[in-house]
Amino acid sequence: MDALPILYSFRRCPYAMRARLTLWVSGQRCEIREIVLRDKPQEMLASSPKGTVPVLVLPDGTVVDESLDIMRWALAQNDPEEWLEGVDEALIAQNDSTFKHHLDRYKYHTRYDSDPIEHRDACMDMLAVLEARLARHANLCRKDRSLTDMAIMPFIRQFAATDREWFAAQPLPYVHKWLACHETSDIFRAIMIKLEPWRVGDAPIEFSAP
Repeated sequence: MDALPILYSFRRCPYAMRARLTLWVSGQRCEIREIVLRDKPQEMLASSPKGTVPVLVLPDGTVVDESLDIMRWALAQNDPEEWLEGVDEALIAQNDSTFKHHLDRYKYHTRYDSDPIEHRDACMDMLAVLEARLARHANLCRKDRSLTDMAIMPFIRQFAATDREWFAAQPLPYVHKWLACHETSDIFRAIMIKLEPWRVGDAPIEFSAP
């Protein structure tokens, strides 16, 4: 049997989610290794000393340790839904910089000693941008889902989950519908399966679409 790429992942990390979503839709087979962030395996750190997930180690030893790069790599192998036709680099960059900055200081305000309401309001500025886009079509770049949706959705999900009752009361009908659609999709349910943390000597667990 040919060696498979190895994916180091953490189920609840939004960066790891978007990598898994893309690997799944591309049909890319890989060995998945669920990690515990407070006890990162040395095998992962040897491949990617920065110590963050996701990390994809290809059979030839090449390491891809940025989630967007993993997404692009997977879709370069196979892009059955033409996700690469729906890429808004500026919107993704805004999500990964400005939105993520405020999201962290809202969700983890005790860690950052920040005003959560101030940062929640800043996050809402981007949600207003998404709402306007989604009023035009079902997803962020077009009718069908694309890389942009999958790159951003896990972070909006994390924002919504911080205070679900408050979020549900916000006047964002298109964002609510979009998020619910992706959270209940077959692909999202598939990539959110619970796995035991990987240990050396464990039998490989294959991660791939059926």
